[in-house]
Amino acid sequence: MSIPFVDLGAQHAEIADEVRTGVEDVFARTAFVAGAEVSLFEQEYAAYLGAGHCVGVANGTDALELALRGAGVRAGGEVILPANTFIATAEAVSRIGAVPVLVDVDEEHLLIDPTRVEEKLGARTQAVVPVHLFGQAAPVDQVQALCADAGIPVVEDAAQSQGARRHGMAAGTLGQAAATSFYPGKNLGAAGDAGAVTTPDEALAARVRVLAAHGSPTRYRHDVIGMNSRLDTIQAVYLRAKLARLEKWNQLRRDAADRYAALLAGLEPAGLRLPRVAPGNEHVWHLYVVRVPERDRVLSGLAERGIGAGIHYPTPVHLTPAYAGLGQGPGTFPVAERAAGQILSLPMHPHLTIGQQEAVAQALAELLVPDGTGDGRQR
Repeated sequence: MSIPFVDLGAQHAEIADEVRTGVEDVFARTAFVAGAEVSLFEQEYAAYLGAGHCVGVANGTDALELALRGAGVRAGGEVILPANTFIATAEAVSRIGAVPVLVDVDEEHLLIDPTRVEEKLGARTQAVVPVHLFGQAAPVDQVQALCADAGIPVVEDAAQSQGARRHGMAAGTLGQAAATSFYPGKNLGAAGDAGAVTTPDEALAARVRVLAAHGSPTRYRHDVIGMNSRLDTIQAVYLRAKLARLEKWNQLRRDAADRYAALLAGLEPAGLRLPRVAPGNEHVWHLYVVRVPERDRVLSGLAERGIGAGIHYPTPVHLTPAYAGLGQGPGTFPVAERAAGQILSLPMHPHLTIGQQEAVAQALAELLVPDGTGDGRQR
């Protein structure tokens, strides 16, 4: 049995007819840029989240840069973010000319640690970016409490959390602004690159929209130096079809996560560590990330059995060559570094079957438990 890490084909099959009709209409109208579907998607996604405003852009990295710029981050300022994130979080800060200030994450959920944020807040801090990792929201409320008196904006990296909630509020509505990615593998994925900025602040949304259109509020008037970052009409067609199914698909992910928890609980004595949901969070399981001893051997063993798995992420930001200039070597962020050697992302998508999950659990048992069924060794 071959078990894919994600099954985009099954998702597409559900929406293929609807998308085909929508795309044909876009071609018939040649409305490739700024077509009506873009505005409709922005309205529908804002309504889905309960956000005041949504601005569609070209990709998630642009979305975060634009959200930060809209919130007031400028060259030379500092932006606090977790070391345990995809490099794009830091990259968006660097593209502005600001300085990424990294902090460690909590041991249990691998989300930004508010106590570490408090230690790094200073006169040069222009924003804090909590990352909603693996499908659950970071403790934005705690970070907001630290930043409120100083007037420091909190900008969410919501790329992995479409549909997640914290204390009843949707990820993407918890800070002054939020950036999300609709990269194909996300819970709400496009047919290519796409992203969005959401915010309750009308003025901030207007700034983002101008910045994303060459700094132009009206044609051939350029008030600031901006960029070209637009959500394509065809991507909006695709996203609208998927948005209508997102709640159902997220529930299927939750069901799959519950099955994994039941199937894998017996492997905890062998060193497997299951993911936990933080109090107040409604997880949408963009990724199902366990921690295991000898992770690279286990990953290879799964691959040999035809099981797709991954590592999100193998190298904390401060240990990448791109950010060697920060001067933060091994040992600087021990929780993130320790987790990077243990984390293993198992197959997770809305169309994952019970049989596939049972096969994944059996393979992990063979690799972790010396029961004679596989090449597991005593740990």
